[in-house]
Amino acid sequence: MAFIYSEPSHTFSEYLLIPGYTSPDCIPDNVSLKTPLVKFKRGEKSDIELSIPLVSAIMQSVSDDKMAIALAREGGMSFIFGSQSIENEAAMVARVKNYKAGFIVSDSNLTPDNTLADVLDLVKKNGHNTIAVTDDGTSHGKLLGIVTGRDYRVSRMSTDLKVSDFMTPLEKLITAPADTSLKEANDIIWEHKLNSLPIIDTEDGGKLLYFVFRKDYSAHKDNPLELLDSQKRFRVGAGINTRDYEKRVPALVEAGADVLCIDASEGYTCWQERTIKFIREKYGDSVKVGAGNVVDAKGFRFLADCGADFVKVGIGGGSICITREQKGIGRGQATALIEVCAERDRYFEETGVYIPVCSDGGIVHDYHMTLALAMGADFMMLGRYFARFDESPTNKVVINGQYVKEYWGEGSNRARNWQRYDLGGKDGLSFEEGVDSYVSYAGPLHDNVAKSLYKVKSTMCNVGVTNIPDLQANSRLTLVSATSIVEGGAHDVVLKSANVKI
Repeated sequence: MAFIYSEPSHTFSEYLLIPGYTSPDCIPDNVSLKTPLVKFKRGEKSDIELSIPLVSAIMQSVSDDKMAIALAREGGMSFIFGSQSIENEAAMVARVKNYKAGFIVSDSNLTPDNTLADVLDLVKKNGHNTIAVTDDGTSHGKLLGIVTGRDYRVSRMSTDLKVSDFMTPLEKLITAPADTSLKEANDIIWEHKLNSLPIIDTEDGGKLLYFVFRKDYSAHKDNPLELLDSQKRFRVGAGINTRDYEKRVPALVEAGADVLCIDASEGYTCWQERTIKFIREKYGDSVKVGAGNVVDAKGFRFLADCGADFVKVGIGGGSICITREQKGIGRGQATALIEVCAERDRYFEETGVYIPVCSDGGIVHDYHMTLALAMGADFMMLGRYFARFDESPTNKVVINGQYVKEYWGEGSNRARNWQRYDLGGKDGLSFEEGVDSYVSYAGPLHDNVAKSLYKVKSTMCNVGVTNIPDLQANSRLTLVSATSIVEGGAHDVVLKSANVKI
């Protein structure tokens, strides 16, 4: 007979936090949400720490390079989806790493013989107005001038006008040599009131190397929690699978990925063991890789012993996931998280190695984030939450008069990400484990994340803590009845609405 747990598994909505003493210092502005991303030894710090405990899911409809840049600016991290060609995923990673190194490789380049029409096409494609004019039209050709929005007026100029006729030529530009530091470049920008500063190689015929932009300096001042590497580049993660890892991993490492994560619906497998073993044998501990997903102590211990840098928890709890109803496997997210985090703590006591836990799935309301952290999660991976924002890669459409965005699971027929459900068999999906859907459009990422995390900080102050470790150590949680859940919302009143008349 199968082993049967005596207690049912629970979800986040079945728990509440009990308030603690709020001291005068317990205010949201004093709360730190910094948290480790990858494992570390007792007495040491994690090689990568998140400024906020949020990462975006490894999904086609969520995490591309645009999402990665936006989230890193807030202090979190995206994991670029792996259900695409190796070349495309590596290119997305590279675009994130090159986006903000302080020194930016130009992605918009033309020759003097191109036309205004070509300029307009580039502006539409890349979303900005700074275009380098080089002798060969490449990002590292000899710089001859630049074109910005101040150099042309579409209403007064013919679109077949050559770039050479309206560009700002090199002799009128302020440039800097290759050995200019970022601080020196920013000083030049402010002294001369520039929007951009070309960095050129004066010893190699004046070839363009980089641009330094005023807006990047300002953006850093406006986003002090930015997640940057030692070279001041945005950090980014990337998803891998258990099939083509021998080719995909080297390409992603070469592109600059800061951390990898095995994308699978279930992680207690020989396939993940083999994938981690390959990474450790080839790269040692220099390449960071997360693994999962698991829902119990045995699964965590297995992946920890395999060498995972963090472990993801959750099977079937995602809003677009139908694994539980299709296969009958999984566990309530709260119960799974509590058990895994307890095993994480035991593992730390035994080995002196702390392996962060990522809660993946089941976050419906903002307060669920605080509950997940209190239950032991170091950070959360979110899909539906981020799919709603401007920065997600999906289309915004109108359904029944409301703006929505498309959102589909990696196990859906639309995604066809069969590698995620690898059981060693033939290629392809035999049945769906995800759905194709819509989510309500919510606007820009920055505004929404700020609001959600302010709620988290406010709740932490109610508990009487100002950081995540203290939240985990000092929180008191209570299960609530079905009646209590009803009582927690508005009840026994008539809500005011434009459509209701009293």
